[in-house]
Amino acid sequence: MSDAPLTGLRVLELGQLIAGPACGTLLGWLGAEVVKVEPPSGDPLRTWRCPPGATGEWFRSVARGKRLVAADLHTPAGRATVSALAARADVLVENFRPGRMEEWGLGPASLHALNPGLVYCRVSGHGQSGPRAGWPGFAAVAEALGGLRALTGQPGGPTLRTNLSLADTVAGLQATIGVLAALIARGRTGRGQVVDVSLVDTVASLLEAAPAEAAAGRPRGPAGASIDGVVPTGAFRCADGAEVVLGANSDGLYRRLMATIGRPDLAADPALATNPGRVAQRARVDGAIADWAAARPAAAAEAALVAAGIPAGRVRLPAELLTDDTLWARGTLESLRAPDGWAGPLVRPGPLLSDTPGRSTFAAGGPVGADTEAVLADWARLPGPPLPRP
Repeated sequence: MSDAPLTGLRVLELGQLIAGPACGTLLGWLGAEVVKVEPPSGDPLRTWRCPPGATGEWFRSVARGKRLVAADLHTPAGRATVSALAARADVLVENFRPGRMEEWGLGPASLHALNPGLVYCRVSGHGQSGPRAGWPGFAAVAEALGGLRALTGQPGGPTLRTNLSLADTVAGLQATIGVLAALIARGRTGRGQVVDVSLVDTVASLLEAAPAEAAAGRPRGPAGASIDGVVPTGAFRCADGAEVVLGANSDGLYRRLMATIGRPDLAADPALATNPGRVAQRARVDGAIADWAAARPAAAAEAALVAAGIPAGRVRLPAELLTDDTLWARGTLESLRAPDGWAGPLVRPGPLLSDTPGRSTFAAGGPVGADTEAVLADWARLPGPPLPRP
């Protein structure tokens, strides 16, 4: 097994909570040495969704594989330490509000003067430019302003969100892509650059052709468990109350689905032979599928559909993933342990690579600043200005 693909890359992660750290997590999983800088009080994510006094799994998930350094950026000593670390880093990731790093003397101009090759990744709610650059922004707001919330929910009902910080996680993926592209460019030019990721931009990028369709007079709206303009696809409630989701979007899959549910009459109907005809008669097609699903448990419906070669699956709770043989066999789920004794499953953050696979190491769960002295000692041996203690 070769080294992970980013082995030897040094990443300095600033900022807190989710979007910026999600980028650092993926870079670390791909082999980079990631140093996470927290304030002396710790990243607030440490205490989210967990009992008082404990360290939550949410923090452990985004802090895995990172060395933990404590530095107070509100003090000259903390800023001096971070500046010296940045002078030795390949990548810096930050998700403060635009302008904050400049106020601390840690903006791109200052750090590129020390380290011209630094890839400087900035993640914010609205980006570093434009009329809303100064607005605060979290995932829920970005999902609203980016157009996603307007497409989520039941027609005529209130908008809904997933019980996840979707905009943050996807922004972390875009930040990672930007960092890797900037590193490739640096290999040609020798210079770093700024990667500017906006949560709102990221959400808007998920909308496929919805804005263009609106410009053409065909706006999308919420469609419940289905999607506009494609039949049959959706979630169907089964006899045990669970749901099965299926997609039989092509004409061949549609005919196969109708044979599976015992409706050869619908398969043979020329009015339903192509997707436009099925869209015009969605209620007729979906009603037949709903009747079939309601007569059997979800597991039986899923098995029959999969056996017929139709993409389908039951709606599962996150806890059910823990017994999924495929996820364990593929390494999608990993059992990890932290230095403080915590053990549990986490989902790997990146794709499988055949020759240089990523790997999960664990450095989360220790006290704030657990690795400060070790990191300063290690990085002090690299070329750069003196490394003061924060």
